[in-house]
Amino acid sequence: MSEARIDKWLWAARIFKTRTIAADACKNGRVTVDGVNAKPSRMVKEGETVSVRKPPVTFSFKILKTIEQRVGAKQLPDIYENVTPQDQYELLEMNRISGFVDRARGTGRPTKKDRRAMDAFNEKIIYYED
Repeated sequence: MSEARIDKWLWAARIFKTRTIAADACKNGRVTVDGVNAKPSRMVKEGETVSVRKPPVTFSFKILKTIEQRVGAKQLPDIYENVTPQDQYELLEMNRISGFVDRARGTGRPTKKDRRAMDAFNEKIIYYED
C-alpha cells in the first residue's frame, strides 16, 4: 500500500486511540502534513512528515510505512520515526511539573499537597532569578 488516509494512519499507528478522535483532530486543524493542514481524507505517502498538536506539545512523525490496519505496539518502529524536537519534550516536562498552576475552574481550593508543591516551585523560581 503506497497511500493511506491520514485519519486511518494516525489511528493505525497508535497516535490516537480511536479513528474518530483522529478525524476530529484533523477537522480542528491540529494535524498538519509537511506544514499544510490536513483533512481526515487526505492521503499520505511514505517519507512525509506529520505534525500532531496535542497541547502544549506538537509531536512530529516521519512516515516510514503507510498502513490502514492497526498494528501491535512492537511494530511501531517500522511504521514511523519520531522526529519531535527535544524542546517540545522539555515543554511537556515543564508543563507536567507546573501542572498545578493551571487549575481548572471549579475544582476548589488547593490541597495541602498542592500548596506545598506550589511553594516548592516558587522557591525554585526565586532561587534561579537571583
